[in-house]
Amino acid sequence: MSTALIPYEKLRSFTESIFLKMGCPSDQAANAAKALLSADLRGIDSHGVARLSGYVRLWEAGRINANPTIRILHQTPSTAVVDGDNGLGLVVAQEAMRIAIEKARQVGTGWVSVQNSNHFGIAGHYAMMALEHDMIGLAMTNASPLVAPTFSADKMLGTNPIAVAAPAGMQPPFVADLATTTAANGKLEILQRKDQDTPTGWVQDKEGRPSTDAHILKKGGALLPLGSDREHGSHKGYALGAVVDLFSGLLSGANYAPWVPPFPAYVPMPSKQPGKGIGHFLGAMRIDAFRTAEEFKASMDDWIGGFRAASSINGQDNVLVPGDPERIAQEQRSLQGIPLEEIVLSDLHSLADRFGLSL
Repeated sequence: MSTALIPYEKLRSFTESIFLKMGCPSDQAANAAKALLSADLRGIDSHGVARLSGYVRLWEAGRINANPTIRILHQTPSTAVVDGDNGLGLVVAQEAMRIAIEKARQVGTGWVSVQNSNHFGIAGHYAMMALEHDMIGLAMTNASPLVAPTFSADKMLGTNPIAVAAPAGMQPPFVADLATTTAANGKLEILQRKDQDTPTGWVQDKEGRPSTDAHILKKGGALLPLGSDREHGSHKGYALGAVVDLFSGLLSGANYAPWVPPFPAYVPMPSKQPGKGIGHFLGAMRIDAFRTAEEFKASMDDWIGGFRAASSINGQDNVLVPGDPERIAQEQRSLQGIPLEEIVLSDLHSLADRFGLSL
């Protein structure tokens, strides 16, 4: 399948125009486009502009409020519960992280749980917002049920990602951004577009048997937790996904477990709604609440340098630090453009035609 390289700024401007056409205020449209395109820049193609039409369909179905009034429901000096007013998660999560950062600035740490939101793209974007403030950032979100817990045939959890970002001095920052499944659903979507099977250990069929069918979710199958099966530690991935659900859903008053709203607009809403919308959890920790930022970042440089100097098992593949592949992709794509597959580009052209825009 061929790809086309689209300059980042053109793609960002187009994405912002789509959000404006949906009725987003100008500042929110700009922030949403930046958050969404951060995935494409960092090489996480499954969560970037390929999902733009999905947000449009959710808006058309009345499941996204393009002009939300985001408000704090409850707070203490270091914590807050935020109601996203059913807005774009791309917007709501950024506002929640700003609140967390401001609380950390005031009292050392800030923790914000979010209810009544929607899909927010990549968790890493929000965790990284803390870096420029000499803070460590944390971001997580629950998601619609696509994952079968260990020994289960039923889908009970989402891919429920966790991201942690920590600044360094001379070295690039540490950025861990991972789904708590063996593979994120977006990876399946990429394989579907390429008409390829999944690697063994990504999915199971509706009876719980191993499968490599990239379309298995449409046939009642499920994604597997990180670890794939019990012998390889799937109970640990299951536990991590559950932790994200507790922090994002139950702590905030959002929906949780199999009742989290689905991203595809054509999938019916769950019959039970124990909370409001999708939930997020965001945190910021001021480094100098623990030790001086200079000392910490010097230690981070030493830590990262030690890992980079570790012996390679084959003499070719260097030991990577979390965030390296995404940082390298961002450096390349900022200069060369964002590679888009034909099917994604066609989808964007359809959006352009519909809203009277040019790509």
